[in-house]
Amino acid sequence: MRTQVAERFRQTAQGIEAEGIVRSCVHCGFCNATCPTYRLLGDERDGPRGRIYLIKEFLEGGEVSERTRLHLDRCLSCRSCETTCPSGVRYGRLVDIARGMLAEEIERPVFDRWLRRLLRFWLPDRRRFGPVWRLLQAARPVLPAKLRRRIFPSSPAKPWPEPRHGRRMLVLDGCVQPLLAPSIDAAAARLLDRLGISLVRAPGSGCCGALSYHLDAQDGGLAFMRRNIDAWWPWIERGIEAIVVTASGCGVWIKEYGELLRGDPEYAGKAARVSALARDPAEVLSGEDWRSLKPGGKRRIAFHSPCTLQHGQRLSGVVEPLLRGVGFELPPVRDPYLCCGAAGAYSILQPELASRLLDDKLAALQAGQPDGIATANIGCLVHLASRAEVPVRHWLEWLDG
Repeated sequence: MRTQVAERFRQTAQGIEAEGIVRSCVHCGFCNATCPTYRLLGDERDGPRGRIYLIKEFLEGGEVSERTRLHLDRCLSCRSCETTCPSGVRYGRLVDIARGMLAEEIERPVFDRWLRRLLRFWLPDRRRFGPVWRLLQAARPVLPAKLRRRIFPSSPAKPWPEPRHGRRMLVLDGCVQPLLAPSIDAAAARLLDRLGISLVRAPGSGCCGALSYHLDAQDGGLAFMRRNIDAWWPWIERGIEAIVVTASGCGVWIKEYGELLRGDPEYAGKAARVSALARDPAEVLSGEDWRSLKPGGKRRIAFHSPCTLQHGQRLSGVVEPLLRGVGFELPPVRDPYLCCGAAGAYSILQPELASRLLDDKLAALQAGQPDGIATANIGCLVHLASRAEVPVRHWLEWLDG
C-alpha cells in the first residue's frame, strides 16, 4: 500500500514504524473474514483493512474525527487478522501506534476521558482495587442482576508451597488476578512444585502495563514495565530459569517488553532479556514430564483459547494436548479463533459489542454440553463466567484438581 506520510509524522520513530506497517498491507481483505467486529457489523471501517485505510489517511495528514477514533476503539486488538494475514502485517502494533498518536491530536469527550482515567487509577493498583472489590463482593447479593453478574466471586487459593527446589521460576504478581482469582497462581505453584520447580514472587512487581498503555496512557504503561524489570532484575542476575505468566494477556505483553523499550538506552537490554525469559505455563509444562499431574476423575471441559494465547503468543493448540493427556475430554468448539469480547477493558468501554461476542462464544463453548469451561486469561474467565451455565476456571485450576 503506497503512502505519503505527513512530514510531522515522518520525523518520529512511531510515524516511521507505522508507515512501514501500512506499506506491508496488500489490501487483500482476507483479514475481514476472521475479524469479530467486521463479522458483527459488516462495516469495512470496522475490519482490519478499513482501519488500516483510516490510519493511512491520518498519517498522510487527512482530516480525522471522532468517527475515526470510534472505528479504532471498536477494534478488540485480538490479532486474529495477524494469524490470517498472508503478508505478515503487524496490525496490532499499528493500531497501538495510531491510537497513541490520535490521542495527542483529538481530545476525547469528557465522560470517556474520565472513565479511562478512573480505570487506569483503579485497576492496576491492588491497594486501590482491593478495598473496592471486596466492598462490591460483600454487596453482591443486593446489586442489580446486570451488575451482579460482573462481580466475580473469588475462589479461595489452596496452599502455596514453600520454595524448596533448586530450580526456581518467577511469577508475574499482576494487578487484578491476585484479587479476583488467587487460586490461579497458587495452582501454578502447586503443579510446578510437583515437577521439582519452585515458583516465587518478586516484591515490587505488579501490573504488566498493558492496561494503561491501551487506555491512552502509553508513558504510564512503559513506567509499569520498567518497575517490573527493576523488581525482577536481581532474580535474573541470580539465574532465575523463567518468568511464568499465568494470564495470557499479560504474557503476550511481557514478551513484547523488548520491542516496546528498544529505544530506551537504560532498559533496552534488560527488557529484551525479560522478554526472552517470559513463558506461558503451557510452554513450561510441555517441556516437563507432565503426565504425573493427572487429576482424579474424568471431566468433559470446553477449552476457550484466548486471543492473546493463540494470536498474540502464537501458542494455538498447546494447552489442549496437556488437558487431553491427563484425562480430560475436550469437545470441539465452533469458530475457536473468535474473541469472547473481554479484551482488557473492552467489555467496559464497548459493552454492547462485548455482550454480543460473549453470547456467540458461550453458545459455541456450551454446545458440546461440557461439565465446565477452561481458559487461560483472567479477563476472559471473568467475562465468560458472568453468563456461563457451567463453572469457568483457568486450565491450571482444572489440572490441579
